[in-house]
Amino acid sequence: MKLASIDIGTNSMRLLITDYENGFSKRKKYTNITRIGRGVDEFGYISKEAIDRNIHALKEFVEIAKHEDCEEIYVMGTSALRDSKNKEEFIERAKNEAGVNVDIISGNDEASLGFYGVTADLKEEGQILILDIGGGSTEFILGDKSGGIVFSKSENIGSVRLTEKFIKSDPVDEIELENMDAYIKAVTENTISILKTYPITKLIGIGGTATTISAMVQQLDVYDMEKVHQSLVMYEEVEAIFKDLKYKTLDEKRMIKGLQPQRADVITAGVNILKNLMSYLEMKDILISEYDNLEGLVYTKNKN
Repeated sequence: MKLASIDIGTNSMRLLITDYENGFSKRKKYTNITRIGRGVDEFGYISKEAIDRNIHALKEFVEIAKHEDCEEIYVMGTSALRDSKNKEEFIERAKNEAGVNVDIISGNDEASLGFYGVTADLKEEGQILILDIGGGSTEFILGDKSGGIVFSKSENIGSVRLTEKFIKSDPVDEIELENMDAYIKAVTENTISILKTYPITKLIGIGGTATTISAMVQQLDVYDMEKVHQSLVMYEEVEAIFKDLKYKTLDEKRMIKGLQPQRADVITAGVNILKNLMSYLEMKDILISEYDNLEGLVYTKNKN
């Protein structure tokens, strides 16, 4: 049976088309950098321009899913829609103009979907920690394939949110980065201390920041899902990318191999979040997964 799932994230909207019969096959993914979360952290509202832009993108994704003869189209909204005071306006327009119901999920539900998506294709045994660094929030999900989730937490640190909060200079200023570091530490301190009491055997990264970092490490001219999936990124490589980004202007970042030009303005914050979290957790590497909450949404809707 052919199914579609759509994630309306703070920074991007993503579509998964997949055949699903107790497992995934013939997966295809599409991404559109739609920035629904621009200004939400500061003002509390999604702008009219952002709503228009995202409704247009949503209609395009729905058309693709229909063209592919998908039997169901599942749509979820995450951090920016959770936080915005005018979310109902977007939900209503999505229903009227795109013909879909948008389910705004909690941070904990988002974390769970990420876990179910990753474990659908997981070979590793033991306790794994999944990090999903999005535009508005970061989900921490700890568990194992047989026992399920033992701890999950969503924290309000994301590449768009922290860029808007701290980065005003081009290239970024050292003081801005120091302030961002202090903020990441303060927000995540309690979560990190809990996680460090568990014997974590593997760190897995999902979402746009993690997959982009892998593409940058591999210097991919064209994004390749197969090359990114199950790739291993070392802490030293994350550190090297961050050091390189620090001194580049926005225009120079847009020229980097493996980095979508539309992500260039928020990638420094995203890489900095991952660098800090890996350092706090004392993890020397991170495994990148192309299975995430999109697969998790399909799985949870069809597991019975």
